[in-house]
Amino acid sequence: MRHFKNEDSEEMLLSVVIPAYKAERFIQKNLLEVKRVLDRIRFEYEIICVVDGRLDKTYEFAEKIADKHPRHIKVIGYTQNLGKGHAVRFGMAKARGEIIGFIDAGVELDPNSISMLLEHFEWYNADIIIGSKRHPASKVIYPWQRRILSFGYQIVVRLLFNLKVKDTQVGMKFFKRGVLKKILPRLLVKAFAFDIEMLAVANYLGFKRIFEAPVNLKMKFTAGVSTIASKGFLKTVFHMLWDTAAVFYRLRIIRYYDDINKGNWITPVYLTFSKRTHR
Repeated sequence: MRHFKNEDSEEMLLSVVIPAYKAERFIQKNLLEVKRVLDRIRFEYEIICVVDGRLDKTYEFAEKIADKHPRHIKVIGYTQNLGKGHAVRFGMAKARGEIIGFIDAGVELDPNSISMLLEHFEWYNADIIIGSKRHPASKVIYPWQRRILSFGYQIVVRLLFNLKVKDTQVGMKFFKRGVLKKILPRLLVKAFAFDIEMLAVANYLGFKRIFEAPVNLKMKFTAGVSTIASKGFLKTVFHMLWDTAAVFYRLRIIRYYDDINKGNWITPVYLTFSKRTHR
């Protein structure tokens, strides 16, 4: 992967965004685990932790780790919770890498999978590499209810957007910088279906080389919180489907993402994808 160079520096290869919401229990462990993985890739990197709403001690705990590793870890954020999609976009807009991606905070997704995702860029000359539960080499533990819902949702996604992948919902995705320059200014979804919007818009704009890579994932339902019949879970499913339908409407009906509608794109200055530093 030595051909991936940053526009400003020959050293900066990779930017990893970690969106964090009420993550005080595990954010320090997450940051250190991701750093250990990236230390082994033998390339320069940066980790950008985006605190999506300062509602607990996540920012303070993350900053303690960043203070010990200022070369590689940065912490940014804002006071209000604006959604995971917004947090990812906020971090990506400030990233300096030629390969830019994100990984969910938490204990479910093994960050060691990042190394394999990066290798896939070179193997397939890819535009985008996404983690996939359905890759033959993935090691996945998650409830049967979630499997059924995920399978059904992927059928919907394939029918609506013609995406040639089997799983779009794993919280680990990496993009070439040039892809993000094209798609970030067009995006609207802040929360539930932002993954789909990113992939659908990229595919629509001609970035067809989207490939899947294996992941290690251990997902559990917590009684009363994320069971399939809980109100919270059903509400999430509804919002996912609603946002997905909205992306389809903008993409196929009103052609919002087309260059001709550039004047209608809603891109706040602080989300502008540019050569900015964050400290």
